[in-house]
Amino acid sequence: MISNEILLILSIFVIYGLVLLWFYIFGEKGLLCFTVFVTITANIEVLLVVKAFSLEQTLGNVLFGASFLATDILSEFYGKKSSKKAVVAGILTSLSFVLLSQSWLLYDVVNGLDEPFKMLFSSTPRIVLASLVVYAISQFFDVWIYHKWWDFTTKLTGDKRKYLWLRNNGSTLISQLINAFLFNFLAFYGTYDLATVISIFISSYFIFIITSILDTPAIYIARYLYENKIKNKQ
Repeated sequence: MISNEILLILSIFVIYGLVLLWFYIFGEKGLLCFTVFVTITANIEVLLVVKAFSLEQTLGNVLFGASFLATDILSEFYGKKSSKKAVVAGILTSLSFVLLSQSWLLYDVVNGLDEPFKMLFSSTPRIVLASLVVYAISQFFDVWIYHKWWDFTTKLTGDKRKYLWLRNNGSTLISQLINAFLFNFLAFYGTYDLATVISIFISSYFIFIITSILDTPAIYIARYLYENKIKNKQ
């Protein structure tokens, strides 16, 4: 059996690879669609708590990290308006998912899958609503601070291209701290004891730090793809 640690490491390369693949094939629209995909998938995956690297953590951290990568790429190449559109798409996706997933529980099911669905989605409203609030706050903040960092580095150097790594990591690391703190306390406080919630928060942010640093090569690859492949097709 593959260990949790190896699975998490592999997921980083696979998920960031998917971001770049969707961007390469579909450009701006691909990242908007990827945001919708991530929102649905991460809201399910985050229900699973695993232990890896001696830390308890929820799954979904890498996927949520990928959503920040997607909005940073949109900000870099298509502007603030495009990245905000992706955030709004994620919010509407979460709302739609809550409404539909809860409607499934109202049906009289005859194939015996009603109990597994209830086990999976009965906690969904709190998880997804917490995710929705936190997603909106952290993502809009990420878009705002990304452009603040960009203004700062442009004034510092006179070159809009320089310090891509700084605006990428500088925005994501702060936004992920807000995301990890608010989500874990809104979603899990009262469900788990305080020590467990704090442990999950610390481990979640630790994973976010790693994923944020590792997405730096991805955004530089995205720049290469945009300038040499995608821009010419538009």
